[in-house]
Amino acid sequence: MTPCPAVTAFHEPRSGSVQYVVADPASGACAIIDPVLDYDEKSGATGTREAERILAFIAREGLRVEWILDTHPHADHFSAAAWLKARTGAPTAIGARVTAVQALWRDLYGWPDFPADGSQWDRLFADGEEFRIGTLAARVMHSPGHTLASITYVVGDAAFVHDTLFMPDSGTARADFPGGDAAALWRSLQAILALPPQTRLFTGHDYCPGGRPARWESSVAEQKAQNIHLTRYPDEAGFVAARQARDRTLPMPRLILHALQVNIRGGRLPEPEADGRRYLRIPLDALPGAAWD
Repeated sequence: MTPCPAVTAFHEPRSGSVQYVVADPASGACAIIDPVLDYDEKSGATGTREAERILAFIAREGLRVEWILDTHPHADHFSAAAWLKARTGAPTAIGARVTAVQALWRDLYGWPDFPADGSQWDRLFADGEEFRIGTLAARVMHSPGHTLASITYVVGDAAFVHDTLFMPDSGTARADFPGGDAAALWRSLQAILALPPQTRLFTGHDYCPGGRPARWESSVAEQKAQNIHLTRYPDEAGFVAARQARDRTLPMPRLILHALQVNIRGGRLPEPEADGRRYLRIPLDALPGAAWD
């Protein structure tokens, strides 16, 4: 019988992000997936409310954090991985292809000395690599398309599919960020949908279309039957053409230039400068052709 981990979601409405604690009921071990560090771009303020909410839950449940996992460097929120590592001692991890994302954004930010080697995380997972959360076996699937480094974590009957798949009424991820590729996204989708039909799929964002309550859990069977993009465009050529046409109309996420410089550092904020303050670096005209709001 396929193990059934306990999955608890934490929806962060400012960015529509969904954070997860996936726990092994047999041992009390758990992993935190895609935690959010609070950030208000209008004031430049940062905070740890979301990360503290996760830690409070873990403490109430008597769980032990064994991993802090990112699925990819996010473009719409800061990662709280570094903050959580400092408080739990748990190792951080991400997909091995993060080095390609780091190299790309190092050039965009004008950081010639930035070490694009993945050393900002404790573990870089290769495609197909396995690890454990307590007694639970976990497996990594490289799922590029949304980004070069995107991965899916398969833990028992649960798969954490980041931004590759949204809920069926929202479709699939955009593929126009630097390093994105709609054809690669199609192939990643097919690999995810080849998992057993009852596999629980946990997405990384929900934007509550039509004003419905936030949702984040579906199944392989539901996605095959109901996903508005996959049912409308059931072949690669049609999907790629539709995805590319849709992406051309989308403005960039409002925090992409803020967030990537933090997230390619594993969630570490910039070091304080001589006056004791931290500063973000925003390159102008770095993403030509993006639609404006």
